[in-house]
Amino acid sequence: MEAIQSSQKKLDATRRYLYLQVLEGKAFLEHLQEAAPFPGQTSSYFSLHAQFLGQRFHSRPVACACEPDFGEGLLLELPVSHSDIGKMANSSSLLSMAEPVHLVLLRTVASGMSNLVSTYSLDWRSVLTRENSMQQMALELMGIGKENKVSFGMLEVKLELLPPLHQAVPQELLSTQITMERSRETERQRLFLVYAKQWWKEYLQLRESHCNRLVKIFAQDECANNWFVCSYVFPLCAGRLLEAPRLAARFVSLISYEKTQNISVGKGDSGELWASMHTFLARKRGDCENHAILLCSLLLGFGLDAYVCVGCKGKGQPHTWVMTISPDGVITFWESTTGNRYQHHNIKPDTSVLVPPKTLHPYRTIGCVFRNDSFYANIQPSDAVEMCDFNLLDESRWKAMPHEAILSVSNSVLGWQSLRLMSPTLDPQLISADLELQLQALVTEHRREQGLSADWDGHLAYLLSPALAAYE
Repeated sequence: MEAIQSSQKKLDATRRYLYLQVLEGKAFLEHLQEAAPFPGQTSSYFSLHAQFLGQRFHSRPVACACEPDFGEGLLLELPVSHSDIGKMANSSSLLSMAEPVHLVLLRTVASGMSNLVSTYSLDWRSVLTRENSMQQMALELMGIGKENKVSFGMLEVKLELLPPLHQAVPQELLSTQITMERSRETERQRLFLVYAKQWWKEYLQLRESHCNRLVKIFAQDECANNWFVCSYVFPLCAGRLLEAPRLAARFVSLISYEKTQNISVGKGDSGELWASMHTFLARKRGDCENHAILLCSLLLGFGLDAYVCVGCKGKGQPHTWVMTISPDGVITFWESTTGNRYQHHNIKPDTSVLVPPKTLHPYRTIGCVFRNDSFYANIQPSDAVEMCDFNLLDESRWKAMPHEAILSVSNSVLGWQSLRLMSPTLDPQLISADLELQLQALVTEHRREQGLSADWDGHLAYLLSPALAAYE
């Protein structure tokens, strides 16, 4: 797999590693009659993406077939021991590492469009119970959204712990650990659901029109699991990959926008699919919610006071965008799908304005704002963005959820908060130079057809480069 040198990589003697081999797919029945492509014809292919403790990998393209041969290996680094700092993780430390390996299977068709096939959260700790610290298993891949109960096929994998444990963990001990974790998480989710229902009841009692406002407390992921919306957001530090918030906005806007189709979530109900961030980044395509969550997470990583906004734009179309509040109270809206920024000036209801200021942003109403540790619902008389006061600490304008309740469940989705951005595999300077040469050749050819000459001045191009950089 890319970003890994499985057999050649020099292992750190103070660490343990999990070697995950993806062998082959089985019973991918949708491709039972897949015909071999003609010579020179582009066929559809699978690609597998993996994420574990901030480490991300993706496989080479594998032709779509009923039994695709992946033949890939991932060398995943495990953390050091919790008890003995700097020492190799022992069986007790490994047993408490609940974060799964998140797998995303994509299918790319001949047109270049990547479609999400399935995701799987692999609890790798069963390998701890094997005498030789090796285990082979078959993972059942389920469909996406409303097809989450339909099997897509099986994925054969092999796990190996390097170096192996001197003594295997008893199966009863692992089962007890997993049962305890699930019981604790189920109880936290149950208590929060009870509280959220009471909070929503109180919100509706404040004003009759509140039932028509876009206040979203839960959202479904690609596996049809319902999560508290604050769980989707977390401070994401991009390091040297993105050096400023405006570059983060530009980066997010370059990810293709695609309106997610509503999926059935119950009788007479429907909702959007909010893909996990790893799935969104792997597919490089998503809805406005995915863009806004990623941008908000990056802005939080830069230390900005950022929130995801849920409301409507234009002709009442539901939309999601990002808001930042400066230390002196300046409100800035960020459109994550385009990278545009708008400064907000609210109109106070008790102020007579002869000529109201022209609204430059496309947002019409706002129902709630949230981030990883905060959730506020709009309780002002009007939910029109122009009329809203964004002093979130004003309890007469915004109904907040307690931080303790939010934090009890916002970090409950294992693996989401450890995600990291990957360094580019291409050299942007070489690509830029090559594109410039191609453009020069096209312009020269076009001018030649018009009977004109074309002379290129490299020094002048260099002198104009600061102006071009400032424009971009």
